[in-house]
Amino acid sequence: MRTQWDTEAQANAFTQGLFDGLPGRYDLLAEVLSFGQNRRWRHAMVDGALSVAPRPQRVLDVATGTAGVALAWIDRGPADVDVTGVDLTEKMLRRGRRRVAERRASDRIRLVAGRAEQLPFPDGAFDALTFTYLLRYVTDPAATLRELARVVRPGGAIASLEFAVPEHPVWHTAWRGYTRGVLPVAGFATGGREWAQVGWFLGPSISDHYSRHPVSDIVEYWRAAGIEEPRVRRMSLGGGLVMWGRKSDA
Repeated sequence: MRTQWDTEAQANAFTQGLFDGLPGRYDLLAEVLSFGQNRRWRHAMVDGALSVAPRPQRVLDVATGTAGVALAWIDRGPADVDVTGVDLTEKMLRRGRRRVAERRASDRIRLVAGRAEQLPFPDGAFDALTFTYLLRYVTDPAATLRELARVVRPGGAIASLEFAVPEHPVWHTAWRGYTRGVLPVAGFATGGREWAQVGWFLGPSISDHYSRHPVSDIVEYWRAAGIEEPRVRRMSLGGGLVMWGRKSDA
């Protein structure tokens, strides 16, 4: 299965095809297949953003999927925070809207379709921005980061969550065995063909991404996008990577 693409259109089409069949069981399976770490990582990302901008009123969550991070903002952010979630896949957004309605949060969370590479918002429209599991699905991470930073006000917060490759040899070997062997089988057993496809894609996708874009390079992409003092936190023996920083005043 391909893990990189030549054009944004190819990347977007692949991503939509990969996630179209997942919404119904996405949230449960994401927790199961990450050994329960997905929720913890999301909270760490939101908390990182809050450490930079403690009382954001306008928040944008990119690659919001079924609104898990948007709901985390409601739980962990200030009482008056207003969240806009953007995602490429309409089926994921429909599931997200149902979750938001079930939480009676429709007055505080708005979900819209859009592309991270070309956001439908003016410059400086948000106090904080989060994005999750995004950079492996775009052709130019550095350009995408510039676009994300564009819509954040000077002094605002930007934070991200991505899968990562453990650095320690022991955990790296265990991670590789899990992502190449256990994950596809577990995906099929718990979620059928669609999740098996995600399982086969995930490990090679993560490895290929960091072979082309090491974490040190990604930190420089953040700085080049005008994000000051990007912080990096490796979590869960290196399987998760949370980053956050402050949009420059310049």
